[in-house]
Amino acid sequence: MGKTVICPGSFDPVTYGHIDIITRAAKMFDHVIVGVFVNMEKKPNFDIDERIGFLRRTVGHLPNVEIVGFDGLLADYAKERGATAVVKGLRAVSDFEYEFQMALTNRKLNPDLDTVFLTSDAQYTYLSSSIVKNVASFGGDIRNFVPECIHDEIFERLNTKGKH
Repeated sequence: MGKTVICPGSFDPVTYGHIDIITRAAKMFDHVIVGVFVNMEKKPNFDIDERIGFLRRTVGHLPNVEIVGFDGLLADYAKERGATAVVKGLRAVSDFEYEFQMALTNRKLNPDLDTVFLTSDAQYTYLSSSIVKNVASFGGDIRNFVPECIHDEIFERLNTKGKH
C-alpha cells in the first residue's frame, strides 16, 4: 500500500499558492487527499461545494489527488482514511508557530500521524486567501493570484466595490 497524506485547508478561495503545495505533494506521495474543511473560526465566502468545485477544476487532473469535504478532527479523519501524514504549506515564519501547534496536537490525538511542511515557492510567499479577498473586494486584479478557470466566479462574488 502506498503513502496517503492529507492536505487540509479551508481553500476560501483556492489560490496559486495552494495549487503549488498540492501539486508538489502529489509528486512526493502516492495518494493526496485534499480535505476541504469547515473552519469554525471563519465565515467562508464560498460554500464547501463551491470550494470543492474550484479544487476539482484546478487540481482534479492530477491522477493521485482526491478532493473531499470533511468536518471534525483532522487526526480522526486521517486515521479513518489511513493517512500517515498531513502536508501543510508554510509561507513565512509567522505561519510556523500556528502550524507547529497544530502538528503537535494532531500527533497527540493520533500518534501515527506526522506533519510534513513544504515551503511555498518564493513567488507565492505573500499570497493568501485573505489577500485575494481583500484585493477583489476593492475591484482589484486577482489574475496573478487565482487560475483563469475560476477567476470570474471568485471575482464576481468578492468584488463589493461595484455593488454599492
